[in-house]
Amino acid sequence: MAKNKEEDIIFIEGKADDGPPPEEGLPPWMATFADMVTLLLCFFVLLLSFANQDIANFETLKGSMSKAFGVQYADRSAKNMAFSESPNAASSTKKSAKKDLQALALELRAFVSDGNVAKMMHINMEQTGVMVRVPTRAVFKAGTAEINESAKPILDKVAQQMSKKNLNLVVRGHTDDRPTRGNRYASNWELSAARAAACLRYIKDRSGISPNRMKAVGYAGTRPLVPNTSNENRQINQRVEFYYQPSGDGDW
Repeated sequence: MAKNKEEDIIFIEGKADDGPPPEEGLPPWMATFADMVTLLLCFFVLLLSFANQDIANFETLKGSMSKAFGVQYADRSAKNMAFSESPNAASSTKKSAKKDLQALALELRAFVSDGNVAKMMHINMEQTGVMVRVPTRAVFKAGTAEINESAKPILDKVAQQMSKKNLNLVVRGHTDDRPTRGNRYASNWELSAARAAACLRYIKDRSGISPNRMKAVGYAGTRPLVPNTSNENRQINQRVEFYYQPSGDGDW
C-alpha cells in the first residue's frame, strides 16, 4: 500500500514540472518600441532638413515678427525686409497729422471770415485732409492761366500754411463741360492742368518748400460738383482746389 502512494506522488510531481515551451526571438514590446524610435528619428531628421534650407527666408520672417511686436533695429543686409514704423509710432504719426489738419482748418476759416475773402474761398474738413475750394474766376482771367492780382493773397496764405506744417498739397484744376474756343489751349484738359500748374509754381516760389510735397492735376470737366445745366452751375464747376494731406498718406 505504501508503494502505491509513492508512485502516485512521483506521477503528480512530474506533471507539475511540465510547462509551455519558451518563445523564440524578441519580446513583442521590443518591436513596438523599435518602431517608435525609428519614427522619432525620421521626425527630427525632417525638422533638421527644414531648418537648413534657406537662412534668408528665416531672417525675413524674424524681421516680420520683430515689426509685429514693435522691435526696431538697423539692418544693413539687403536680404532682409525694409525698415518700417512700428504700430505705436505709426499711430502717433497719424494723431499728429490729424492735429495739424484741424489746426490748419481753423486758421483757414479764420482767414476766410476776414474781408472779401469769404466770397472766394470755401473750406471743408474731410476725413483724410482739408479742402480749400476757390472759383476759377477769382483766380484766373477768362480762358487763360494768368493769375489775377486779387487772388495772390489767397495763394500766399496757402503757401504760408505749407511752410508752417508738414503736409502735402494737391492742386486740382477743374472746368465745365463747354469746349475751349479761341484761346491757346486745345481742350479743357490743357487749360485745367495749366491753371493747376500755375498755382503750384506760384506757391513753390513763395514758400520755398520741396517740390516733392506738391503736385498739380487737371481734371477738365470730368468731376463736376453740380450738373452743367445752367450758367450758374457751370461757374460753380469752374474751380481750383487746394487739397492738404498728411505727409505719410499712402494715396499721395
